[in-house]
Amino acid sequence: MNKRVAKRGAIAGVAVTAVTAAAIIFAFAGRSSDAAAQASLTVNLPPAASDRIYASPIARGRPIVVVDAGHGGRDPGATSVSGQVREKELTLVLAQALRDELVKRGRVRVALTRDDDRYLTLDDRTAVARRLNAAMFVSIHIDSASNPLARGASVYSLSDVASDAEAAQLAVRENNGADRAAGNGSVDAMLADLAMRAQMSASADLAARLVGKAAGRVELRPNPHRFAAFHVLRRADAPAVLFEAGYLSNADDELLLRNPDERAKMVLALAQAIEADVAARARR
Repeated sequence: MNKRVAKRGAIAGVAVTAVTAAAIIFAFAGRSSDAAAQASLTVNLPPAASDRIYASPIARGRPIVVVDAGHGGRDPGATSVSGQVREKELTLVLAQALRDELVKRGRVRVALTRDDDRYLTLDDRTAVARRLNAAMFVSIHIDSASNPLARGASVYSLSDVASDAEAAQLAVRENNGADRAAGNGSVDAMLADLAMRAQMSASADLAARLVGKAAGRVELRPNPHRFAAFHVLRRADAPAVLFEAGYLSNADDELLLRNPDERAKMVLALAQAIEADVAARARR
């Protein structure tokens, strides 16, 4: 009798233990499921970049110019001498102003790589130009230097050999995180190299026009047209330049860049150079 009671108690104990374990597992699985559901609900990222085209009605069918506001999001770029403004904020202001000026003039259509404060990779930016088959790519940045006296705008075009040590260092900084694909030596690679040479030449022409339009209206640094191996220019598949609007590390340049009237002069020079370049290519 006692043995039967003991056996029943043991069976009951095992059953209780099994039920308890099942309840614990169910509760844990429920929490995991809830956590997964919450994670799926909170992942709501904006698209990497926009393909929206801005244009006046008279610009229907005109070439597309992609304007790239450098940095953004978690990448603030340079900080001004005063500490009151960051590169990513001023580049966006300049890019939006250039878009508005070009749309108003009606000779080209315009796309922005970003129209808000978001982070984009270099390939995200150039992919916009490739998707839209853009006629031109203009990336806007603002420089910084250890020398507080360094000032003035400059224009960079693509080259495998840098014009100077400073240009090479700038390219290294701007190329940070870029995906570098090596060539395979095939016929396709050779054809791509020929196309790249033509793109470099066209980009140098655009840079020269920009310097010409800016001279006398915008503070330029000595020898303002420079060149280096910028990934963002190489991958645009179109004539492309990187415009450094000045130095945030210089107090005078900071004041100019924060002045709407001075920015307007810069934007007008950029717009006129872009239109002149597009017109020159249309005549060929």
